[in-house]
Amino acid sequence: MIKKWSFYTGLTVITVFLSSGFKPFNLETSPWFLINEDEGAHYLFPSEEQNEYTKLNIPFTGNFFIGFKEAIGYRESESKYKKVNSLGYMGKYQFGIETLKSVGVYNRSAFLNSPELQEKAFLALLAKNKWELKREIEKYEGTILNGIFVTESGILAAAHLGGAGSVKKYFKNKGKRNFRDAYGSSIKSYMKMFGGYDTSCIIADNNAKAKNI
Repeated sequence: MIKKWSFYTGLTVITVFLSSGFKPFNLETSPWFLINEDEGAHYLFPSEEQNEYTKLNIPFTGNFFIGFKEAIGYRESESKYKKVNSLGYMGKYQFGIETLKSVGVYNRSAFLNSPELQEKAFLALLAKNKWELKREIEKYEGTILNGIFVTESGILAAAHLGGAGSVKKYFKNKGKRNFRDAYGSSIKSYMKMFGGYDTSCIIADNNAKAKNI
């Protein structure tokens, strides 16, 4: 009798132990990742609020210059330093041969294989365009032209797309002549897309060269 009692007691303990091991965990969604609202789940990040990033390893570029140059680089080539398009434009910022020469770069291979040189060439071109378009920047910055709020960064981005001469013609025609490149991107679209960034760190210099940056 005692043996039977011990056997059933042991069997019961084992059964309870094994059953407890297969009970489902009480899973709860972490509010850091998403939240539940009446309309469904909504991601918390990315956020437009800078203070949301203070405890996370996520860069916040805002309207800083780094945001400007990285936005243009991504638009031009998806930030690929070795990209060459069907028209022969090269690198992260898609430079043409003549534009490269204007900033003192003559070796195509060296340019494509040097991210540092490409970044310097981009800064040099911005400095040259800022000098070339200083009157337009002074006259039109902060105004609305053809439905676009004009900013210095927008002007410089448009010049990167079509050259300073095309931007001058755009303003001369009060924005009514919308110059486009071979792929359909327009001066107006670049002026809008890249407006509002802080490019005050760029010093206007008609003689800017990549090697001097």
